[in-house]
Amino acid sequence: MKKILLIEDDLVLRENISELIELAGYEVEMAENGMIGIEKTKSFKPDLILCDVMMPELDGYGVLYFLSQNPETATIPFIFLTAKSEKEDLRKGMELGADDYLFKPFESTELIKAIESRLKKNELLKNQYKSDVHTFLEVAKEVVTLKDVKQQSYVFNYKPKEYIYKENEHVHFVYYVEKGSVKTYRYNTDGKEYITSVFKEGQFFGFQPIFEEKTYDEIAETLESTTLTKISKEDFLTLIYENREVAQQFMRIISASLSSKEEDLMLMAYSSVRKRVSKKLQELLATSNEITLLRTDLAKLTGTTKESLTRTLTEFKNNKIIKTEGKKIILVDREKLQKLDLIW
Repeated sequence: MKKILLIEDDLVLRENISELIELAGYEVEMAENGMIGIEKTKSFKPDLILCDVMMPELDGYGVLYFLSQNPETATIPFIFLTAKSEKEDLRKGMELGADDYLFKPFESTELIKAIESRLKKNELLKNQYKSDVHTFLEVAKEVVTLKDVKQQSYVFNYKPKEYIYKENEHVHFVYYVEKGSVKTYRYNTDGKEYITSVFKEGQFFGFQPIFEEKTYDEIAETLESTTLTKISKEDFLTLIYENREVAQQFMRIISASLSSKEEDLMLMAYSSVRKRVSKKLQELLATSNEITLLRTDLAKLTGTTKESLTRTLTEFKNNKIIKTEGKKIILVDREKLQKLDLIW
């Protein structure tokens, strides 16, 4: 059952709306002002918020602003209930990120349709982007109604060890891995290669310089035969800026990527070689049972030497956790691999 938080200071109106929503099959929690509404959002964890604009303690704009600052509450669909219809107030709410407005007095069917519509769109996005961004373009196209995004993109096939872009090149595309894998890397002051990321099927890369309005600061190179979809910078920006929901979901993708990098740095600083290798293998084998990767590249990813990596992989093979065929690493026992974190 979907949960609705109703923030409304008028007692009679609050109870009438609550009864109507419950009759429509939703679970309802009520709050009589904005401050209480924020607190109840944390504990109740609603799927959608209905909020009056003019309230004591904290008005609806303040509620929306505070919730938008927290990643856990920023993507909750938010509908304003207001008796004021001036365009300035409407614009203020939309600029803060409101999803919809209902002007009092409103019909019961109007309210339920607004709730259903918002929940449907949010569910569509949420289900598609939890961990897999494979259908990002297709779903975003439905939400944004941006036509022919996929058709206007370009699909290219690359050979192993082929450059996609280099440092200081200007950004013209965002890349999506249809098949294969890509590494991004830099050289330190000693001329040593440092791998920053490995991107696999279903992942985007190359978008950060677009937001920062700068050239690439790393090199992107294929690790194997790879197929990429190249999305023009203009189409990508339209996709992101046309719709708040799509932008928020893409920010989640970026956030997950940054969290993963932060964890990698902590592992390199404080963990054993075995633990670093097991963690990285879990990440690389999360969506498939095999990867193709040079041992030198895997060593750079885990912050160790090729010799130490080889010894660790041999140990994993002897324990029947993985097996290898040339450059290919094949997962044999996922449960054993995950349990290595508890052992080391």
